[in-house]
Amino acid sequence: MKQIITVSCAALLIFGCVEKKKETTSEPEDSEVAADTLQSKETKRTMEPIAMKIDGSYFKATGTEPFWGLKFFKDKVELQTMEDTITTPPSEAIKAQDGNIKMFRMQTEATQMDVIISNKECTNAMSGEVFPYTVTVSYKSTGGDETKVYEGCGSYITDYRLHDIWVLEEMNGNAVSKEEFGGRDVPNMEININNNRFSGYSGCNRMTGGIFYEEDVLRFTQVATTRMACPNMDKELAFLTALNGSTAYKVENNRLYLSNGSEENMLVFKKMD
Repeated sequence: MKQIITVSCAALLIFGCVEKKKETTSEPEDSEVAADTLQSKETKRTMEPIAMKIDGSYFKATGTEPFWGLKFFKDKVELQTMEDTITTPPSEAIKAQDGNIKMFRMQTEATQMDVIISNKECTNAMSGEVFPYTVTVSYKSTGGDETKVYEGCGSYITDYRLHDIWVLEEMNGNAVSKEEFGGRDVPNMEININNNRFSGYSGCNRMTGGIFYEEDVLRFTQVATTRMACPNMDKELAFLTALNGSTAYKVENNRLYLSNGSEENMLVFKKMD
C-alpha cells in the first residue's frame, strides 16, 4: 500500500510539471503583436542629437594671441575681444571675382569694422583644429587713428533645421510615388549637421555624400551611390541630377524645399514624423 501511494505521488508530480511547462511555454495571442511593436520601435530611424550649441549665429570665427571671437547673426555682427564687445548691424558681402573671398564693411557712430572671410583652410594655433575659412578682422573707433587687426579661423554653422530625416514628396512640381521608383520606396535622406554629411536612398540605390553650407546656400557634394540595377532607373537619375544641381533651400511647414536658385522648386521633402 505504501508503494502504491509513492508511485501515485510521483505520477502527480510529473503530471503537474508537464502542465506547468505547458503554462510557461504558451504565450498569449497578443504577445506577437507586442513583439512586432517592439521590433518596429527598435528599427525606427532616429536622429543623432545636435552636438553644437545653437545660439542663432550662422558664422563663427576665433583667434588667439590675443583671444577674440566673432559671430554673424541675421540681424547683427558681434566681435568680442579681451577688452570689449562690439556690435554692429550686418552688411552685404563684397565678393571677389573668384568667389573665394568675401568682405563685410560695417560702420556705426562709434566703430568702423571690416571682416574678410577667405575660403582657405586655417589651423587654430592653440588647439590644432582645422577650419575651412581664414578670417581677418580690422576695426577702429570712428575718427580714431589706431586700427586693431585680428587673424583667426572660422566656419559656417549649418542650419539646425536641416538636421532630420526627409522623405521626397515632389519632384519638378509633381507628386512622387514608390511605383515610379520601381515599387520599393521613394527617395529619402538623413542630414547630419554634426559632420555635414547625408545618407539615404535614391530610389534604387543607397547614397551618401557631404553638404556644403553658407548663409542661405546649401549644396550636396561628393554624392556617391551603390550600383544596383532597378526598373525605372530614369527616375532615380532625375532625382540625383536635381539633388546635385540644388543650391538654394527653404525649410517651411515641416518641408525642405531645394532648388537651383530659380523660383521653381526642384525637390520637396517632407519631414519624417
